[in-house]
Amino acid sequence: MGDTVVNPGNPGNPGRMNPTERTSADLFFSGYSQEVYTNALKLRAFVLKNLPGISEQVDEPAKMVAYSYGNKYADVVCVIIPSKKGLKLGFYKGNELPDPDKLLEGTGKISRYVLLNGPAVKLSPALKKLLQLALKAYKIRSGIKK
Repeated sequence: MGDTVVNPGNPGNPGRMNPTERTSADLFFSGYSQEVYTNALKLRAFVLKNLPGISEQVDEPAKMVAYSYGNKYADVVCVIIPSKKGLKLGFYKGNELPDPDKLLEGTGKISRYVLLNGPAVKLSPALKKLLQLALKAYKIRSGIKK
C-alpha cells in the first residue's frame, strides 16, 4: 500500500496537514477525469470529517483509497473507488450494515457500496448516517467501547 496519512481530526480543515501540500490521495485521484477528481476530493473530505482520527491509504494496485483505524483488512471502515464512470464508496462488512435509506448496492459476500455519479455528487444526511453506522460496526467488531 502507499503512504498513510492520519487525519488529525481538525474539524475546521479535516485531513489537511498543510493546505499547500498535495496528498497521495489527491495525486491518485488526479489520474481520473476532472469530474471524478473533483467529486473524489469532495467525498474524501466528507469521509475524513465524519471519521475522526482515521488513516488514509492509497492502494494503487487495487485502484482505491482505504480508510482504516489499523493495519489489518478488518480495520477498514470504507474505501473510495474511482472509475471512468464515477465513484463508489465501499464498506467493509457492508452486507451486515443496516441500510434504512436503501443506499447500498452490490451482491458480494462481504462488501457493499454506494454509487456516486454525476457532475454534482450529493453527500446526503443518509450517506452520513451510513458512514456513522459503518464506524459503529467497526467499533463493535474491534471490541471498542463507546
